[in-house]
Amino acid sequence: MTDRYAVVGNPIAHSKSPEIHAAFARQTGHDIDYSRLLAPLDGFHSTIESFRAKGGKGANVTLPFKFEAFELADDVTQRARDAEAANFLGFDHGRVRADNTDGVGLTRDIVHNLGFGIAGKRVLLIGAGGAAQGVLSPLLEYGPSLLTIANRTVEKALRLAETFRHKPVAASSVLCGLPFGELAGHHFDLVINATSASLQGALPPLPADSFAAGALAYDMMYGTTSTPFLAFAAAHGAKTFDGLGMLVEQAAESFLLWRGVRPETAPVIALLRNP
Repeated sequence: MTDRYAVVGNPIAHSKSPEIHAAFARQTGHDIDYSRLLAPLDGFHSTIESFRAKGGKGANVTLPFKFEAFELADDVTQRARDAEAANFLGFDHGRVRADNTDGVGLTRDIVHNLGFGIAGKRVLLIGAGGAAQGVLSPLLEYGPSLLTIANRTVEKALRLAETFRHKPVAASSVLCGLPFGELAGHHFDLVINATSASLQGALPPLPADSFAAGALAYDMMYGTTSTPFLAFAAAHGAKTFDGLGMLVEQAAESFLLWRGVRPETAPVIALLRNP
């Protein structure tokens, strides 16, 4: 019998997850059906329960339901606890387990696909919302020398830094929060945009000297054209990449958790880049 999975969100028509998981299934020989589910803004729980009742084995969760996914789970991993949100649900033996694969998706893309080592590097994470919180622990696991969180509302950056500063994962790194106005004169090896500014065609107010020599700039958003952040970074000498690889890598982590095998991601990333 074909095992059923889905991605749940609102909106959801834009999601590439069905194409990604279909490619993983072909590659691994697994018999799955993966669909999009549009949940009403006030109906995430009922959508999940209906999907489970019809035999669904698991779901990925996208905006705006990641916090609700975290809340409804019976069993929650540490990385989901750190993120306080879940993008992965598994349905096993009458229980719901939650995980967050966003951070591992980001770090696998940067380290394994792009060949950029994070250990000992100076990292700037732009934004202090859910996307930033979801990737902090996996970034810290690689042991950057410095991880700075910059945000328009500095109190949020300071609060997020303080939350993670005392976790064991941060033992080898200096973690701090700064307003954008205090970034001048600081140079970073890896700059990650975890804000939604790119969706609005906006540019975070970064100083031009934020990018150290040989820096990598990474926008967690992805699209067919360069974002203002990536264009700005390229103009100031950085190597630039969007979040498509992160999308595929977090999906591969989900596939591994559900199916017990990690698919090869490079051919799927290439397929999405050149459909």
